[in-house]
Amino acid sequence: MSIKQATVSAPVNIACIKYWGKRNESLILPTNSSLSITLSQDHLCSTTTSRTCAEYEENLLWLNGKEVKIDNDKRLSTCLQAMRKQRERYETKYPNEPKVSQWKVHICSENNFPTAAGLASSASGFAALAYSLASLYDLPLSDPADVSELSLNARQGSGSACRSLFGGFVEWQMGRDDLHGSDSRAVQVADHAFWPEIHALICIVSDDKKGTSSTAGMQRTVETSALFQYRIQHVEEKLEDIKQAILKKDFDTFAKITMRDSNQFHAVALDTDPPIFYLNDVSRAIIAVVTEYNRVSSAAGGKCKAAYTFDAGPNAVIYAPAENMKEIIGMIIQYFPQPEPFKDPFLNDVIEGSLVPGFNSAVAKRHEVGAVKGLIHTCVGDGPRVLGDEHALFDANGKPKPKSK
Repeated sequence: MSIKQATVSAPVNIACIKYWGKRNESLILPTNSSLSITLSQDHLCSTTTSRTCAEYEENLLWLNGKEVKIDNDKRLSTCLQAMRKQRERYETKYPNEPKVSQWKVHICSENNFPTAAGLASSASGFAALAYSLASLYDLPLSDPADVSELSLNARQGSGSACRSLFGGFVEWQMGRDDLHGSDSRAVQVADHAFWPEIHALICIVSDDKKGTSSTAGMQRTVETSALFQYRIQHVEEKLEDIKQAILKKDFDTFAKITMRDSNQFHAVALDTDPPIFYLNDVSRAIIAVVTEYNRVSSAAGGKCKAAYTFDAGPNAVIYAPAENMKEIIGMIIQYFPQPEPFKDPFLNDVIEGSLVPGFNSAVAKRHEVGAVKGLIHTCVGDGPRVLGDEHALFDANGKPKPKSK
């Protein structure tokens, strides 16, 4: 029995300029370009093994242990068909290669973080799917242009997935081809080694599934929000400004644009009819704490030292230079005590709750233990990694292995 398989891990990305709204639902073409930071896979990633065999009778996916029939899922089947077409072209060019494009696939995927909890699990998941299928089908991946081409397929699974195909700082260009979406793709603004000092603190406020999914939420926004129309007319200017801030390593400008765009995104959600509430009281308290931290710096003649951003959920991501992270973590723990002492993976030390001198402690109340369920300190990271068979999610008999802890 002839078997081919490939295993890949892909990272989470968190947008600084948000993607919200589609101008074409079936092709997943956005109403504006967006920009994100790819986070380290050492802390957050999706791992996917794609396996194909002439004897397989149906296309199956196991996601975190749950079996899904791929042909019954529109986005999964669309992504798979797009990858198969690329393989067919490869087989036409190299007629002696096995016709694996005609074989069914079995795919196993798992996340090391909560699915559908505002941590872009679909982005890393579909990026891992597309990249593992490209590896399985021996498609070219060595050049950034090849990866950008692959992003066209990943985008049709989950829009933000195209950005998880690169490390570092990544733009998803909205494109102008409304008929085929041939130019709506991801491009790398700068790789992860360009500005490695950028770190991120993820505050897990909830690991529950969202009440309003991103897909449903953005469709309602496009149909009903007047503020949304203003946003799409002006967001491209912000995108160019933040790209320049990144290339100049200007954190102050980067931080201000990131926070304003997050605020505007959630204002657009509130302007939707009926309104969408992704943030909660804990989210808003985190905003107040970061705002006060920056005010203290400004009062002393300094600049922004941290930037909050929230995707479609209550979880906060705080971007900051590495040198500020101990203060930021101490501040968050002061207001949101953790059930266990937080040992920082970079400092290799337990960080206690504390506030910087001059901080107005009245900006937020001290919450009960568990209001922030966990903290993840990570940093800017690389793009997808091709892994060896020892990391495969199928055992020797082709059965999904028990989910790793």
